[in-house]
Amino acid sequence: MIRKNILLTLVYLFCFNMFSQPEVTVNELRAHISYLTMDVNEGRLPGGHANRQVVRYIKNEFRTFGLNAFKNGFKQKFTAQLRVDKGKPEKEVKTWNVVGFLEGNDPVLKKEYIVLGAHYDHLGFGGPSSKSDKRGVVYHGADDNASGTSALLEIAEYIASQKSELKRSVIFVAFGAEEQGLLGSKYFVNHPPVRLTQIKLMVNMDMVGRMNNQKHVYMGGAGTFPGGVDFMKTLGESVGVTPIVHAGSVGGSDHVSFYKKNISVLGMHTGGHEQYHTPEDTIDLINFEGQKQVCEYISKAILEKASTDDPLYFIYQE
Repeated sequence: MIRKNILLTLVYLFCFNMFSQPEVTVNELRAHISYLTMDVNEGRLPGGHANRQVVRYIKNEFRTFGLNAFKNGFKQKFTAQLRVDKGKPEKEVKTWNVVGFLEGNDPVLKKEYIVLGAHYDHLGFGGPSSKSDKRGVVYHGADDNASGTSALLEIAEYIASQKSELKRSVIFVAFGAEEQGLLGSKYFVNHPPVRLTQIKLMVNMDMVGRMNNQKHVYMGGAGTFPGGVDFMKTLGESVGVTPIVHAGSVGGSDHVSFYKKNISVLGMHTGGHEQYHTPEDTIDLINFEGQKQVCEYISKAILEKASTDDPLYFIYQE
């Protein structure tokens, strides 16, 4: 049955890629989350075969969209210490960030970078569901953070179709091992493919798949770059969402690693819920139309900041 499911999924993804479109679509968001949350991907825990195949999937999508790789390729390898049962030593595993970029067209501004990121990992397995199933139940992490990963892929595809408009360059990063303590983003900022001073803004998406009826999109850090609060409020209203914008309140996801390096950030999400970090965080609860609107909102923000010469610099917020 597992082999049959894998075959059907591969056929589906092949057909989906043949007919993928440069604009953000519900069908493509659904296809990405369907793949990422498959049982065979084992809850996307860092380390092992399942981790490798998810990384391969993201890397292949980046390549298909026409993203460039830095000199060491699309994969940025690092080791992660996995949190295990109390009283046992931490387990060290190999995992990766997946990194691609689009170069800007302005001879000066192309040396400045905007980073868009989301973590692809999740929690793996929970407690055993039966005596015969010692691995436990799969934590699918549809919202946390298959939603952010699918958004990253869709936005990357869209911005690649608009690359002639870019003045600044844009880096796209799927971070590994966020759930283990922001390990992927910490590794990235300590081993950046460009100088940190060249990174002018980092936008992070973590749990963007559960927009409510009020169309709320929450964000922290909008005051860390010039005019950010007004910019995000006005832009949100123009695309039909209701932005809840905080100048500070940077939060606790991968953008924090950048903020600690004095880089402007935006941490984007659609709110918490009772399925957070439970096996019930499943694809049937994703609001795909709402997620599409979030993607359009973030796409427009990235494009506007990457296609103008408005100055971008870090502003400290409490």
